[in-house]
Amino acid sequence: MRSRTSAPGFAEHLRGRLWGPAEFIGIPGRLFVTGVVAGSAAAALVVGTALAGMWGGPRELITGEAGLAAVAALAAYLVVLRAGRVLIGLVAVLGTCLAFMAPGVAAGVALQQRGLVATAAVSSVQTAARHGRTICSVTDTDAAPNGADVWRGCAASTAPGDTLPVVYDPRGRAPTRGVSTPGELRRSSLRLTGLSAAFVAACTVAVVRSFRMTAAPRGT
Repeated sequence: MRSRTSAPGFAEHLRGRLWGPAEFIGIPGRLFVTGVVAGSAAAALVVGTALAGMWGGPRELITGEAGLAAVAALAAYLVVLRAGRVLIGLVAVLGTCLAFMAPGVAAGVALQQRGLVATAAVSSVQTAARHGRTICSVTDTDAAPNGADVWRGCAASTAPGDTLPVVYDPRGRAPTRGVSTPGELRRSSLRLTGLSAAFVAACTVAVVRSFRMTAAPRGT
């Protein structure tokens, strides 16, 4: 008899730890606003720091480490709220993806605004094992004085000694790239926007479901 009565309590406890207790009644308006604000602020920091790095801020911002710090701070905030572990993990994963994607999109925006097109000589060609793309290393050009790896415009038929059109940043902040196809930046921006929305939504759900009617016991 004791095991029958304790099993539902344990299941409820486990559900609360994984997904949050969600003990609110009615529409959690204040919690919803808090979650949206927290998620939006973190997303704005992730994307904003990447853009700032491309437009004259500290070069450390270009790597996305500042964005990862913002995501870590948000995850710590959710831990303090005792949000569901699964939702905290989801927020952390989405935020990490956002932090890694934002610098690439910011570089595309910078190259579109101030990038210059030049012809670069191909020094080597190889196939990337991870993405299956053909990668061309280009050197001996004002666009890539120290060398650069590009995949746009690089094909399996490309050979060392060939030339490729590349776009480079005269300020030296955005990495040199092959010339983008029409609409590529727009598609990348839409993917970044969609990922940001998913990140904010996950944060909002985590905050809303963290509400407890009573104080949580220690160790939960």
